[in-house]
Amino acid sequence: MASVTIKHVTKAFGDNVVLKEFDQVFNDGEFITLLGPSGCGKTTMLRMIAGFEKPTSGEIMIGDKVVSGGKTFLPPEKRDIGMVFQSYAVWPHMTVFENVAYPLKIKHVKKDEIKAEVNRVLEIVHLSQYAQRIPSQLSGGQQQRVALARALVARPQLLLLDEPLSNLDAKLRESMRFEIKEIQNRLGITVVYVTHDQTEAMAMSDRIILINRGEIQQVGTPAEIYNNPANQFVADFLGKVDFLKGEVANGRISIAGTDQSIPYTGDKTGNVELAIRPERITLSLDGGDLAGVLESQYYLGDINDCRVKVGEKSVRVIAAPETYSRMKPGDTVYLTFREQIIFDDDGDIDEKLKIMT
Repeated sequence: MASVTIKHVTKAFGDNVVLKEFDQVFNDGEFITLLGPSGCGKTTMLRMIAGFEKPTSGEIMIGDKVVSGGKTFLPPEKRDIGMVFQSYAVWPHMTVFENVAYPLKIKHVKKDEIKAEVNRVLEIVHLSQYAQRIPSQLSGGQQQRVALARALVARPQLLLLDEPLSNLDAKLRESMRFEIKEIQNRLGITVVYVTHDQTEAMAMSDRIILINRGEIQQVGTPAEIYNNPANQFVADFLGKVDFLKGEVANGRISIAGTDQSIPYTGDKTGNVELAIRPERITLSLDGGDLAGVLESQYYLGDINDCRVKVGEKSVRVIAAPETYSRMKPGDTVYLTFREQIIFDDDGDIDEKLKIMT
């Protein structure tokens, strides 16, 4: 297995700079996710690691070998990587066994070694019983596991995954997340995973690199980024959130558009943005930090998904399911914030959250 070292890498297509200064180390055996909206530069970075694109500047190392940089450029087949794309890209006329065996066959590996390696990897991805089937006889999830097995059969030191689950239905996506993570843990392989799906990133990653407009916004574990977002874009992209403007004075935040305030013990002053996670609000009829009017509620079995009007803002609240029968739209309700995420208000929030594609 191998680490990946990326030093001062940029990428431009003509005058269009799609990836600005990228400077990171992915550790041996780590599951790294490049997360961000469409067009942010994440797939471009993956393609440069794979060798399908050349950096405009900077250097990329896999292990202790420079694969891109200066006058050095190794093609993909020389980089000892496995790659799985968004499309399954399995050959329809070949059996599962033949599809998986193909990378070894073109390397002229002996037949008995091919058989052993293919059987090994099919067992890992739980497809041993389907070895003689053709792709049309498989489900979408099974076809994606064939593509994964083919990427792993040559024992690469690095596995690159480009939106591999986006063509699957929601239930299959969820199960495949855990299967891929289980395989990675079992093999100890370094994985670089590209997605725009924050749930995938949260569920699978050791660390997330969140990118927007070609720039890294924050790097950290899922818990670090979710609980301590570096800016409003990060808070908004990773999880559900609403923003309230306010002003700090005398240990309280006065909420814009209302005559209400909430307690504050932090060190910020002046104008601020209060980021509110809906699952971290307690909803009550009996009093709390802020009063509002219940606009709507949706009973979903395990939760009551509510919208509460506070001043001119609508705030989402994920409440306990039993609250559904206790209140109705139009009722005055009270919100208590169990945790606060506060940002300096140094500009227009709509501009900060705008996704450029």
